[in-house]
Amino acid sequence: MTPTPFAWRGTRNKVLVGIAATAIVIVVSLGFVSLFSFPTFTGWVSYFLMCLIPMEIVASVTWGAQHPRFAGEQKQPAKGVLLILVCLAAGVVVAAVQFGAMGGRVSPPAPMLIQCTILSVIVTFWLAIMWGGWPFRKIIKNPTQAGVALLVACYVLNDLLFRIFFDYGFMKGAPVYVAALDPHGLFNAWNALVFCLAALTVMFISLNFDLWPFTKSAALMRQPVLGIVWTAAALALGGLGFYISVVWLNMDVVTFMVRVPVPFIFGTIIVLNMLQGSLFGALKQPAKGVLNTLASAVIGSVLALGYGVVAPVVTGRLKPGPPSYDFEIWLASSLLAVTFPFLIFHAEFFKFWPLQRTDHEP
Repeated sequence: MTPTPFAWRGTRNKVLVGIAATAIVIVVSLGFVSLFSFPTFTGWVSYFLMCLIPMEIVASVTWGAQHPRFAGEQKQPAKGVLLILVCLAAGVVVAAVQFGAMGGRVSPPAPMLIQCTILSVIVTFWLAIMWGGWPFRKIIKNPTQAGVALLVACYVLNDLLFRIFFDYGFMKGAPVYVAALDPHGLFNAWNALVFCLAALTVMFISLNFDLWPFTKSAALMRQPVLGIVWTAAALALGGLGFYISVVWLNMDVVTFMVRVPVPFIFGTIIVLNMLQGSLFGALKQPAKGVLNTLASAVIGSVLALGYGVVAPVVTGRLKPGPPSYDFEIWLASSLLAVTFPFLIFHAEFFKFWPLQRTDHEP
């Protein structure tokens, strides 16, 4: 079917609004990063922002930006402001609890606490999207309570996984190593974290495909079946990508992280959230998914390169590579700890206000 002129106009408007909104948020994000020194930004600032992201995921995915009701029922911009305040409040609570429970009250936050916090974002994506909030949305009728229960479960599971799988023995002798915070898990901590990010990348690829081919089976699209199958596929395919890149091709694990998973996840947010999936919306799956995936990879990689170019101006010259990986940590933090939540704030909480009026606006 040939799209009508109105459909073309709608697509064009979404693209233009998405590009404008993305550009504004990127400028604001880089301006925000520039306010802090490198240690402060990659320490306390990134830590706190990552502590509020799980609540942001629950609010945008599980609640659909409609709960709590005192925020969801408001008009813009009050709605967006109140939802951000909810996330900030949750972030304060989470940051304080995790700082004591997993961070040993070591200040500034040790690498162990920072990586544990990054893992919590991955786990929340996993439970909120791949598992659709199951079983909490099924057994708890009140949406707000179900979302809070999901958030608590994410942190319980997160801290358990962190203690089982993360080991920091490779840091012994370094000034940042805190023996009491090392869980002495099964795998090198960098490998464990980047493996999880690789699996999360597969989840974002699936979103580009609108969950095709899972959608071909009605039985498969029910929870918890979907969660089990989707998780298995993400772990298998993500593990394969990790093995090929890090083990077989011997790519440095942190270099792989900032060249593949981080840019791709960031690019998918641009394609699906900021551009509202409009680039190839007229196509059917799997063609749409292939082109969305390619666009996500290209856009994410170009923006990551751009962030790298302006890094000396924003923060100062940073040393890349081991042992400290200053540049890589700055890049990942700038993209996913700052710009990512700011993008979601604008796209999902404010619905692109004031660039775009919603159906609920007068």
